[in-house]
Amino acid sequence: MAPADEARTAGQSGLRERKKRETRVALSQAAIRLCVLHGWADVTIDQIAAEANVSVRTFRNYFASKAEAIAASHLERMLRVADDLLARPAAEPLWDALLHAVLGQFAPPDNSAPHNARWREGVRLMLAEPALAGEIVKANAAAQQELAEAVARRTGTDAERDVHPKLVAAVVAAGSGVAVEHSLRADEPEPLGSVLTRVFEQLAAGLPVP
Repeated sequence: MAPADEARTAGQSGLRERKKRETRVALSQAAIRLCVLHGWADVTIDQIAAEANVSVRTFRNYFASKAEAIAASHLERMLRVADDLLARPAAEPLWDALLHAVLGQFAPPDNSAPHNARWREGVRLMLAEPALAGEIVKANAAAQQELAEAVARRTGTDAERDVHPKLVAAVVAAGSGVAVEHSLRADEPEPLGSVLTRVFEQLAAGLPVP
């Protein structure tokens, strides 16, 4: 195959993968939006597909259930965190780079307060669904693996042989989860960005006793 043909084929393949990823995200976001607003039990796959403007067959090409679709958003967000981490300046300290990468994906650009009380309650109820728990665990495991690979590349370590990148990825995932939970359950709405910043400052400092 000529170089020009190879480049064209690679470009087409990249475009297909990007479109697939965009469809996955659209379906996942539609599932989250409907389940938060209307309740887990009252949302069907047909409704999710319609919300994302695709067929039910397309939904089933990507996900086996609405729980899997919802969990996909967590994986996608952590994949973007890994990409952002690798794009940060090489001289930036690791935990500073991780904070910026996580803030860029978890917190609104203006660090505004979370959604209104109805939305926050809907998210809490959705996350409490037993059917979602297993899918979140699987998505989190895949997310940590990808993040560990990014940490290893950034630090010059081996994600398979060295414990450091795996440990960092696990801590980032846990810390981000704690921040989200705290922000959702706080008596007074608190910007997620502020909570994340405090969490990562404590992690970088070695979790000193308050």
